[in-house]
Amino acid sequence: IKTVGITNQRETTVAFDIETGEPLTNAIIWNDVRTKELVRKLIDEAGSASRFASINGLPITTYFSAVKMRWMLENVPEVQAARERGTLRFGTIDTWLIYKLTGAYVTDVTNASRTMLMDLKTFKWSQECLEFFGVKESELPEVRSSAEVYGTIKDGRLQGVPISGCLGDQQAAMVGQSCFEAGEAKNTYGTGCFMLFNTGDQPIFSKNGLLTTVGYQLGPNAVPKYALEGSIAVAGSAIQWLRDMVGLVSSASEMGSLSDSVEDNGGVYFVTAFSGLFAPYWRDDARGCIVGLTQYATRGHIARATLESVCYQTRAILDAMRKDSGTDLRRLRVDGGMTNSDQAMQIQADILDIEVVRPEMRETTALGAALAAGLGAGVWESEEELRRIAQSNVSAFWSRITNEKRDEMLQGWEKAVERSFNWA
Repeated sequence: IKTVGITNQRETTVAFDIETGEPLTNAIIWNDVRTKELVRKLIDEAGSASRFASINGLPITTYFSAVKMRWMLENVPEVQAARERGTLRFGTIDTWLIYKLTGAYVTDVTNASRTMLMDLKTFKWSQECLEFFGVKESELPEVRSSAEVYGTIKDGRLQGVPISGCLGDQQAAMVGQSCFEAGEAKNTYGTGCFMLFNTGDQPIFSKNGLLTTVGYQLGPNAVPKYALEGSIAVAGSAIQWLRDMVGLVSSASEMGSLSDSVEDNGGVYFVTAFSGLFAPYWRDDARGCIVGLTQYATRGHIARATLESVCYQTRAILDAMRKDSGTDLRRLRVDGGMTNSDQAMQIQADILDIEVVRPEMRETTALGAALAAGLGAGVWESEEELRRIAQSNVSAFWSRITNEKRDEMLQGWEKAVERSFNWA
């Protein structure tokens, strides 16, 4: 084993004591909404949810790390005490893992760009954002590139092996899908769903509800690449809910055949807003709803509506990306657990009306972290080498429905989304 790469859930935040190396409280994960009231207070204080978007590319929401840090500072006595001692440190999961394995206190540019605290143009912690959220620069890790040696593993079977790659999970998938050119895009279907669109070496600040983020920086001297991102809070987790909480299916693999048992959704729409709606809606008052039910609705219609929900939200994100970038995307690269379903990918192609391309290697997040680590350790020398490794056999899906049918489906979805608002 020549080197190790790390990829992680972004935004999920850890507070720990630098002297003991122990966590001070449980981590707060990316989709946790306990900070909802704090967010409303911060937006009032800031005057607008987008007050700092020109600096960090992000709106003030429950999603990002700075709000979680502020909540810990206000609500966790152990965090408050560590601050008084000067031993408090914050980090995303990459920071925690690298610290525990090597002793280095670092993060990479992709994870730092999800905290709301990094200036996207300087790649430094923004003093204006730090002051607003009440976080000290000394409590944050050093920001490094996504492909360089951060340290070597201290003990265990991998003792002495360097860690030389670090990317937030969605950016890792972007690298694993070899989206290295401006205009290339990928969509990862996991617990949530995340579309990233490479905008090249200049950030595009969205006017249509998308996030501006760092795509990757593959080396300390490499030119950073930026991306527009649209995030869907609930994707695969809706299938888990139907399996574990409702009992509609006994396994996730049943969803495809069940949805194929009906010709269409039968007028049934499922807005999976369990914790609000992310891009491009940004409605934390939305909650899940199933609408359009009649006495003829079956398990198959609900299964199909569940798969369609992710696909409709992906369409809304793609439309926003077209408006922001001025580019018509012709191909979407896809990966993640839900892409194992041919039915889901066919529905996605039908709703998008563009080519949907699925690689043979579906776990592109892990592949991206490995590619970055190899580049950082000198195993490979260039992005072109990474592209040759990443590209493999693919399956392609094209739309099979008429424009009229697609428009009818999209109109039904928009009505369903409106019904999900103002519940919280």
